[in-house]
Amino acid sequence: MYVSHLLVIVALVAVAVFSGMFLKDVSMLVTYIICGCVAALSLFLLVRPVLYYRFYRYIITDDRIDVRQGVIVRTHTVVPIERLHQVEVVRGPINGFFGLANVNVTTAGGVAKIKFLENDVAESIVDGLNEVINKIVRERNQDA
Repeated sequence: MYVSHLLVIVALVAVAVFSGMFLKDVSMLVTYIICGCVAALSLFLLVRPVLYYRFYRYIITDDRIDVRQGVIVRTHTVVPIERLHQVEVVRGPINGFFGLANVNVTTAGGVAKIKFLENDVAESIVDGLNEVINKIVRERNQDA
């Protein structure tokens, strides 16, 4: 998360520098406002990973997946395991470099994500959920 935020900060600073170079006719007040916004957003992007980690929680029980996350806007997602359509491990280039992965849980209503897991933990979660799903399917087929 720090690396992706750092890339955003570098882009913001580049925009601020280039806007200062190309907008020479703009008053100093506008320049200060732009620099202040870039500084405030950069500070937020540096602090956000710590706060995100502090408020991020997930739990997987026998019947549901419960994900709570958010810094400013808190979300609580509950996914019944019997409603799962697809479970996958996703590794982006930055997460992959650090040995991390996300688990995407797809239902008819959308996608819930369990983020920033170590690769082996993500794989074990997917394997466990697939076993539970297969068990539910077998039980339904026996009842039919």
